[in-house]
Parts: sequence; structure tokens; C-alpha cells
Amino acid sequence: MTAPTTASAPVRKPRRPLSTAAKRGIWIGAIVVVILGLVLGTRVVPADDPLAQGTEKFDPATYGAEEFPTVQSDVVDRAVEADVLAAAVAEDPAAAAEEYAVQSSGGPVYSTTFTGVVGEGQSGIYEVAVEGLPDDLLIRVQTGPAINGTELRDATGEIEFGQFVNQIDFQNAAAALNEELKAQVLADIDTAALTGKTIEVTGAFTLINPSSWLVTPVELSVQ
Repeated sequence: MTAPTTASAPVRKPRRPLSTAAKRGIWIGAIVVVILGLVLGTRVVPADDPLAQGTEKFDPATYGAEEFPTVQSDVVDRAVEADVLAAAVAEDPAAAAEEYAVQSSGGPVYSTTFTGVVGEGQSGIYEVAVEGLPDDLLIRVQTGPAINGTELRDATGEIEFGQFVNQIDFQNAAAALNEELKAQVLADIDTAALTGKTIEVTGAFTLINPSSWLVTPVELSVQ
């Protein structure tokens, strides 16, 4: 009886080692791929491009001078007669804010305009008697030397925190606009002698207390 034949496994031929030329070709190909990737991913930036200069430091004086005219124009365009605005806020604060205000972290910011007689003042903040307004509504306007608040920065809705590197620059932007207000609007006005005079004001205020408006002017004229 013949024994069954056992199939033998195929014999694998040993791989030939890569030649020196082949290895060199592989390395050169890899280097070319890497260089090509670097070239395609590289952006050539002119020397005067801001990206080549790094992050530009915020300059409040420059910012205020450049941005104040735009803010001023926007506030004037948005300004609502004080009697109309007061009636709207008294009737429905939410609806008034929706129609007339720009929302900010401090509350709704309104732009308004009015003419009135200046009363007594303290630290450059004057009460103004405006005809046609409720007796319980106090309107005041701040004239410096210290102009406080962020109304000018927030009144347009176009200046946002994300446009600045940090909170300090965002706050400095508000202060810069206030300083430019003093230079462009209030510099030629004797703000120490306004009591008893009639003034025309256009400005912005944050509605914190519906019975008291503290207006930061972008236009102020003495009649």
C-alpha cells in the first residue's frame, strides 16, 4: 500500500535588498514631497503687512480720532426726540428698547435729542428742563471735565469686544471716544457757565433708571 504524498509548502524566494540607487531615489522623493508641502503651505507676506509686524498695539488716541466721527454720525441718525422716546419707554419699555435701543452689557442704549434750559450743575453734570416731558423724568447731560461711561462705544452696535485683543483695550476704546468728544465737541464751550442758558443736545444714554437719563452728548450747542 502506497503512503499518501504530503504536499510541500511553496518555497519563497528571498527578497533582493534594495540597491543603493533605489534607496537614494526613495529618500529624494520623500524630501521633494516635504518641500512641496512647505511651499504650498507658505504665504508670502510683504514687509509692510500687519502680519509681518506682529500684533499691533492698541493706540487709544488714534482710535478715538478715527472712530468718533462715525459714532457721532450714527448717534445723530438714530436720535429720537426726547418726548417721543419718553412716552415710548413709559408705555412699553421692552417695545421701546426693541424699536429704538442698541443692547449692551450695561442695558439698552438710546440716542436722543432735545432742547432745554440748563439748571444747576455739579462736577460738569447739569440738569436740563425740557418742555413736554413728564415732571418725574430727570434729564441730565455730562459736559466734563470727566466724561464717564461707555455710551459712545455701545450706542452704534458696531463696536464689539471681539474686535479687540482684551477687555482692557475694549474699555480703553470707550475712554478714547469720550476724550475725543471733549476735543471735538466741548472744547469751545464754556461748560462752567451753562446754568440758565438754553442748549440743544444730541447724545446717547444707557437706560438704567427710566426716571433719570444721563446723556453723553455728541453734539451740544448753546443758543
